[in-house]
Amino acid sequence: MRLHKLSLADRSLFRRFLSACRHELCVFSFENIYIWQPLFDIRWQIIQGRLCVFFKDKIGIFLYLPPLGEPISLELSKSVFALMDKFNTNREVSRIENIEENQKQSYQESGLLVRDKYADYLCSRNELAGLTGNKFKSQRASYNYFIKHYNFSCVEFSVKHIPGCRKLFKLWADQRSNHSQDPVYLGLLQDSALVLEKIFSDYKKLDYQGLVVKCDEKITGFTFGYKLNKDTFCIVYEITDLSFKGLAQFIFRAFCQQLPDFKFINIMDDSGLENLKKTKLAYHPVKMVKGYIATRQ
Repeated sequence: MRLHKLSLADRSLFRRFLSACRHELCVFSFENIYIWQPLFDIRWQIIQGRLCVFFKDKIGIFLYLPPLGEPISLELSKSVFALMDKFNTNREVSRIENIEENQKQSYQESGLLVRDKYADYLCSRNELAGLTGNKFKSQRASYNYFIKHYNFSCVEFSVKHIPGCRKLFKLWADQRSNHSQDPVYLGLLQDSALVLEKIFSDYKKLDYQGLVVKCDEKITGFTFGYKLNKDTFCIVYEITDLSFKGLAQFIFRAFCQQLPDFKFINIMDDSGLENLKKTKLAYHPVKMVKGYIATRQ
């Protein structure tokens, strides 16, 4: 069976399948799927009426999302695993990722082994925009410090800001690298640089929305994300010059204030990193959106 290589021309097809039902995991968006092309050869095919999205790298191929469309069946399960096995010398690489909570039982009933994946953090936009109450005391203090001590401005992100944002990302990555020698974290920084370049190269063609902060006319922070559903906005990147105290708290709140049409902000998962987990929990998520991986017994 021939697999089609992902392109921007596939956007309408993907969105038709993705919008067929409501999703809470951040991965269920064309804006998310498309930007992983620097790290994976992304292929797709419609199998038994379901859209199947495959990610392939030097290790092998796997189904990045559960088949989009009707619920999984034993017949479909066998078909997609047989297809992956044709590419994978190690059959254990064959798997289905990012299964949602409401699908978990169907995959178990089809005979697959389902295990946990890192959960997304879902926060209240009103709380993030307001930072009121004792539980946000620390973030509010950092925010107030920034607006009191720096000469700053906020503007909507556009492609004209890309050179400055690219330079800022390199500075931020160097600052982060100096504080951590964790090989997993350093690998994530390298991956983030490649994915960010993909966003930059196709920003005008993708439905991203962002914010840039300048201090003394120099770009010191940027953030952007995408609409997941009518209630939820996903923030993908938040990059700041760490030498500006309170800037991270400021740009996060300022961006959330500019998203009044949404009830929730999905701030992605923590990749299993304790420091990242601590930072995300500090914003008091209202829900942990669970995801699962299905493999054969």
